[in-house]
Amino acid sequence: MNVFRDGVIAFFSAVGMTTVVWLLAGAALHAGRPVIPGLLLVLPARGDAPALEHDVRELRRVQGSLPGAKLVIADCGMTEEARGLADYLAVREENAAVVNGADFRLE
Repeated sequence: MNVFRDGVIAFFSAVGMTTVVWLLAGAALHAGRPVIPGLLLVLPARGDAPALEHDVRELRRVQGSLPGAKLVIADCGMTEEARGLADYLAVREENAAVVNGADFRLE
C-alpha cells in the first residue's frame, strides 16, 4: 500500500511541477509581444451595414491580440444611420476611425 501511495504522491508532484513550469514559461514568453507599427484592420461597410456592431466587436477581439493595430471602418456607401453608428463605434472603441472608402487606398 505504501508503494501505491508513494506513486500517487510522485504523480501529483510531477503534474504540479509541470504546471508551474508551464505557467512561468507562458508568462515569460508573452511578456514581450512585439508591436507591429502601422497595422490596420480594415472593415469595409456599405448600405445599412446590419452586422456592423458585431463585426466591430469581432475585430476588437482580434485587435486585442495584435498590439498597436488600428481598426478602420471604410465607408463604401453607408446610409446616414449606418454612418452615425460607425462614428459612434469609432468614438467608443480605442484606436478606431471611420474613413471615406473612396479616399482609402493601400499603396
